[in-house]
Amino acid sequence: MKQNSCLTIIRSAVVVFGFFCFSTVSAAENPTDSGVPDNFDNQGKKLFAAQQQTPTENLTAGSGGRNLVGYYELRQYPGSPPRIPHEVDLSFSGNETDCLSCHRRGGYSPDFQAFAPVTPHPEYTLCTQCHAQVQTKELFVETNWKSVAPPRLGQSFLSSSPPAMPHSIQLRENCIACHTGPGAVVEIRIDHASRGDCRQCHAAVSQFKPLTAFERN
Repeated sequence: MKQNSCLTIIRSAVVVFGFFCFSTVSAAENPTDSGVPDNFDNQGKKLFAAQQQTPTENLTAGSGGRNLVGYYELRQYPGSPPRIPHEVDLSFSGNETDCLSCHRRGGYSPDFQAFAPVTPHPEYTLCTQCHAQVQTKELFVETNWKSVAPPRLGQSFLSSSPPAMPHSIQLRENCIACHTGPGAVVEIRIDHASRGDCRQCHAAVSQFKPLTAFERN
C-alpha cells in the first residue's frame, strides 16, 4: 500500500514537471506569447515575429531583379509611399484579401510577370489612402520641385562594422519585407535573413547628418 502511494506521488510529479517543460518550450517557440508590449523597441516584437513566420523560401530566394533606379522612380522623394505601377480595381482598397493577396508575402505574379514586393505594414489595409495610381503624366501645375537626395548606402564607420540604417523605421519596422526574398531590391538585399532582430547589429541614424566617430565621455 505504501509502495503504491509512493508510485502515485512520483507519477504526479513527473506529469507536473512534463507539463511545466512543455509550457516553457511552447512559450519560447511562440514570440507572440512573450508578454512583450507590441510597441516596445519600435515594434521590435513585430519585426521578430514576421521573420519567424516568413517561409524559408521567401527569405532565401534569389532576387527578381528590382533595383534602386526602379525603386526611386515610383516615389516622389525618398521615403514617400510608392505609387501603384499597375492597373488595380479601386474596390480593392479596404479589403485586405485583395491587395494583400499579393503583397502580404510576395511571390510571382503571372499577370505582371514580376515578383510582388512585400508590404512591411500589412495591418494598414486602406492601401490607396497613401498609395496612388497615376492617372496622367501631365502636371497639374508647373513647379520648381526638386527631390531630396536618396540615403547613401554602406555608411559603416569601420570596414568590418554593420552599416547603419540610413532611413527612418516608421512604417518600415519589418526589415525583411524590403531586404529579403525575390521581391527585394538587388542593391540592398541581404544574405543573412535567418537573423531575426536586425537592430541588434544595425543602428538607426539620421540620413541628414554625417556619420561621425563615437566619443566617450
